[in-house]
Amino acid sequence: MTQPLAYLAKWTLIASLVAALAGSASAFFLYALDAATAWREAHPAIIWLLPLAGFAVGWIYLRFGRSVEAGNNLLIDEIHDPKQVVPLRLAPLVLGGTIVSHLFGASVGREGTAVQMGGALADQLTHVFRLRHEERRILLMAGISAGFASVFGTPLAGAIFGLEVLAIGRMRYDAIFPCMLAAIVADLAGMAWGVHHMHYAVGAHVPVSALPLLAVMAAGIVFGLAGMLFAKAAHGAAAFMKRRIAYAPLRPLLGGAVIAVAVWAIGTDRYIGLGIPVIADAFRQPLAPWDSVGKFLFTVASLGSGFKGGEVTPLFYIGATLGNALAPLLHLPFALLAGLGFVAVFAGAANTPIASTVMAIELFGPEIAPYAAIACVVSYLFSGHTGIYHAQKRSHAKTGVGRE
Repeated sequence: MTQPLAYLAKWTLIASLVAALAGSASAFFLYALDAATAWREAHPAIIWLLPLAGFAVGWIYLRFGRSVEAGNNLLIDEIHDPKQVVPLRLAPLVLGGTIVSHLFGASVGREGTAVQMGGALADQLTHVFRLRHEERRILLMAGISAGFASVFGTPLAGAIFGLEVLAIGRMRYDAIFPCMLAAIVADLAGMAWGVHHMHYAVGAHVPVSALPLLAVMAAGIVFGLAGMLFAKAAHGAAAFMKRRIAYAPLRPLLGGAVIAVAVWAIGTDRYIGLGIPVIADAFRQPLAPWDSVGKFLFTVASLGSGFKGGEVTPLFYIGATLGNALAPLLHLPFALLAGLGFVAVFAGAANTPIASTVMAIELFGPEIAPYAAIACVVSYLFSGHTGIYHAQKRSHAKTGVGRE
């Protein structure tokens, strides 16, 4: 009895501190992101300064951030093989780099920033509480969960994400209480700072029956292939740029120039930034079938050339617009397929089907659960063993019992 009580007391204190730090950092980040987005939309010509902004961010990381450039993958590596406390400078570097990327018009997300801030801030408590390596792993997982939960307003999905993202086919249950508590309290901390999250309506409930389930399975295959293609394209673009351009700041300078010219050439900015208005439209009305392709290309160009941010919100955009395009073909409502694509492309790209299913429930309501579960699991099965996080380990094959 005394051992569980001691564990509960210790991790309640630590997880609550992690949550307060991560939730407050995410709140500041979201307010700054809204301000940057509003400024860019009011001054669209700022896109022409994107190459210079990219060069500046690249130079700052080259000068001050070489040890933290791996970002999310650094946190995952430290959980798998703890070596040294993550430098605190990761938090301001990724925060500033992401805000600059959004201000000037790169197509990046926000999850990476919140997760990296949460993990870096959490790890500073390692010495405060004199944590051992195994306890430090749990601390970092709690930081990841808190960051994810507070930036999206999905505490249960955030908790499970921190447990599920580390390895394909395995979850760490020794960290389940700290991750759950940190995610829930971090979300509350964000709301205490006045943060509001976007809500999407999937419309009328579609009763679960054979034909809709088969249609959702077919959509899940497409979503999984899209997630796999995105992960491979993003990694391939980054590797290509590193091979061709040795001086790191020149990569986002060139990428920024290509993005700026592309925005001018197509005459729309709907594929840069977070793209929240387009995601919302995918739940309400038919969209152009090439919207998912446009966001795919702009995001791969942005991340591949070195702009800072995350992959998840662009994946939400790609998934929602892809689901919107599939809806008439599969004879299902636009809103339902947009919601399923929203979570299922992410499930395939990140290899996190359980977290993605729970996210669907938190965002869209419990009625979507059966369809979301099928879409996310099928997407996961068809996305291969490549993911957006290359530090993610492969514990088990997806369709077999053999250990990798």
